Amino acid sequence: MRSSPTPIAHPPRWLAALWLSWLCQAALAGAFVDAGRPTPAAWQATEVLADAEAEGLRPQDYDAMPLARAVAAAAQGPALDGAQSARLDAALTTALHRYLADLHTGRVDPRQIQADFTASPPQPFDPDAALQAALAAPRLADALRAAAPRVPLYASLRTALAQYRALADHPAWAAPLPPLPNNRKLEPGQAWAGLPQLTQRLVALSDLPEGTQPAPVYDEVLQGGVKAFQQRHALAADGVVGKGTLAQLEVAPAQRARQITLAMEHLRWTPLQQAPRMVAVNLPEFVLRAYEVRDGSPAVSLSMKVIVGKSLKTHTPLFDEPMRFIEFSPYWNVPPSIAREETVPRLRRDSAYFTQQGFEFVDGSGQAAATLSDEHLNAVLSGQMRLRQRPGPRNALGDIKFVFPNHDNIYLHHTPSPQLFARERRDFSHGCIRVEDPVALARFVLQDDPAWTPERIREAMGRGQSHTVRLPRPVPVVLAYSTTVVKDGRPHFFADLYGLDLRLEQALRRNALARQAPRQAQ
Repeated sequence: MRSSPTPIAHPPRWLAALWLSWLCQAALAGAFVDAGRPTPAAWQATEVLADAEAEGLRPQDYDAMPLARAVAAAAQGPALDGAQSARLDAALTTALHRYLADLHTGRVDPRQIQADFTASPPQPFDPDAALQAALAAPRLADALRAAAPRVPLYASLRTALAQYRALADHPAWAAPLPPLPNNRKLEPGQAWAGLPQLTQRLVALSDLPEGTQPAPVYDEVLQGGVKAFQQRHALAADGVVGKGTLAQLEVAPAQRARQITLAMEHLRWTPLQQAPRMVAVNLPEFVLRAYEVRDGSPAVSLSMKVIVGKSLKTHTPLFDEPMRFIEFSPYWNVPPSIAREETVPRLRRDSAYFTQQGFEFVDGSGQAAATLSDEHLNAVLSGQMRLRQRPGPRNALGDIKFVFPNHDNIYLHHTPSPQLFARERRDFSHGCIRVEDPVALARFVLQDDPAWTPERIREAMGRGQSHTVRLPRPVPVVLAYSTTVVKDGRPHFFADLYGLDLRLEQALRRNALARQAPRQAQ
């Protein structure tokens, strides 16, 4: 009697991945060298690697120059033998794998930039499969570059990068601008030794028309160019050249190009549109945009100003979560840190503040107490009770709250202090995000139910009675970070609000050194 065959256990994941890698490598063998000579694909591959800077990457990370020389030598000299052919083929394959992975998902782990980065992992990306598909495409170079993020912003950043790199040696930045008149500011009608150089820079940046000539004084034409420049650099567009505007004018095009490459890197691991609708907040820009997919592409349906976490202490974190609820006339549960550091000390100093702001105490069973006492305040500090602000005109959340559950307890909400939206820089919150036009945002996320008209939304907001509405379809919310955005074909630059560009720059340097070390050891 024959015994049953012994069942074979499933191989561990790492071994399965290794087998798959060997299979893919075998499938790609000979793609770049045939009969000892480089194939057309080899030439196209070296061109793509040499042009990595166009994608904000570094050609040296992919051995672009040595590989280009090796391919040229194989084409012009004696035909390569089998071992030499295999080495060149493998070297090109390895370089392209690294290039594709970097182009698609970035060069660093985003947790190196912000420790609490909680964005969803990107869609699985297989460089081997991508390379095989590219080799089967009519034009290899175009197919390789298709691994880049497929959103309009990335393509426009790529164009802006080329424009600013073309200005790297422009004579307008050969010397710094002279000091401002009286070392203070340049106003209309004033003369200034820097007017010719200022005109030259604004023309080069397309903030003034080509051919504009400098005037003997600061005239209306030049003011118009300065206003356009100020609008693109998050400055008050008043046409006055003060210290802030002068500092931005002094930033060299090469430095702006680097800023653009950092925006491209951020975009590689920012969750992209995966649903018919999405809400995205760009923190350094202080802007929220609501997107809808139209004709297969995301389009902006709504844009508004926002207020975000303070730069010095209460950063708004980066993450993505689906919005699931809207709360009209919400209660505000004072976070323990705010209660401990701000609210309780103030209530001890000013007991009238308790009634003015509509506070109450809530115990563990949900029972509310509207009496201010040292006993209740001490219970808040010990965690036995919490402070809550009732719905009303003074409520810190305004009259609506957009909830996308997350471990940081961050949400979008209205505000009783709308005057802050008039500021150019708007980092005033404890981390949550205040929205300028809550009615429009509510209409966007509730559009599946036509009964929610703007009038009904306003009525629910002003009712003064808390009411929660579950969205029929969750709407993804992405809190993103980009200090460069292209609007109407023009690049706009913003301050590095939370220093994340600086951290990314440092991480990329460490990454480059780590990649360089094995090559030097060879």
